[in-house]
Amino acid sequence: MTHQPAASGLVVVDKPAGITSHGVVARVRRLAGTRKVGHAGTLDPMATGVLVLGVNRATRLLGHLMLTDKVYEATIRLGSSTTTDDAEGDVVVTTDASGLDEAAIRAALATQVGEIDQVPTAVSAVKIDGKRAYQRVREGEDVDIPPRRVRIDAIEVGRIALGAAVEVDVTVRCSSGTYIRAIARDIGALLGVGGHLTALRRTAVGGFDLGTAHTLSELEDEFAMVPLDDAARASFAALDLDSAQARDVRYGRRLDLALDGLTAVFDDGEFLALYEPRGDQARPVAVFVG
Repeated sequence: MTHQPAASGLVVVDKPAGITSHGVVARVRRLAGTRKVGHAGTLDPMATGVLVLGVNRATRLLGHLMLTDKVYEATIRLGSSTTTDDAEGDVVVTTDASGLDEAAIRAALATQVGEIDQVPTAVSAVKIDGKRAYQRVREGEDVDIPPRRVRIDAIEVGRIALGAAVEVDVTVRCSSGTYIRAIARDIGALLGVGGHLTALRRTAVGGFDLGTAHTLSELEDEFAMVPLDDAARASFAALDLDSAQARDVRYGRRLDLALDGLTAVFDDGEFLALYEPRGDQARPVAVFVG
């Protein structure tokens, strides 16, 4: 089913397993009738859930959306390590995990909460000297990725199935740039049995969750897009301006405003721009109107 070229806005997809994020972008380009489609934050082919795409002018929001907090549901298997830290990789080592108890598992997970220095998984999109880590791994290189500071706000523990191989269901609330696969790897190492991820589902990106997401087949039937004005209000702090301030924004001028952080500014409901604090003023980051 084809559609007329779309206006600008966000498309929130519930990504299925087995397709790349770029594959989803290709499908939405066809449905939206425009080449100008991008996504905010890659999901691994194995992973499912919320993938936020920008269409036309809304692609300029994506870099800022990538910095918003995320929520994931995941299943960790303790007792084996893989080359990719998930179920798609080859098993490197298997260890009997039957000596673990719930208290030890919960304590290991607790070490991952807070601001931590996390080494991204080797098979990741992190760039090292201009080339993505996963490309280097596929070419047979040993990849040494420096740790990155990430923030993990909470890890809620659900089902724990004990045995020679242990399965743990968790819900993780974290900053952008956090690797859930790395959490599985690191608690497996801490417990001395190895660990990897067997399932991953992203349930929220900033203000967008599964309640606002559509499957690709649903989008085929009816192309649903969050209009640019609504997308900006849902994603960022919002401020309505008076007519003089709005005129200044249209010329890309600074505003005599004290902002707490990145803010979407509006004129009578129309999204004009993103502004950020700069001293006792606010300066434009991206202006969406002329």
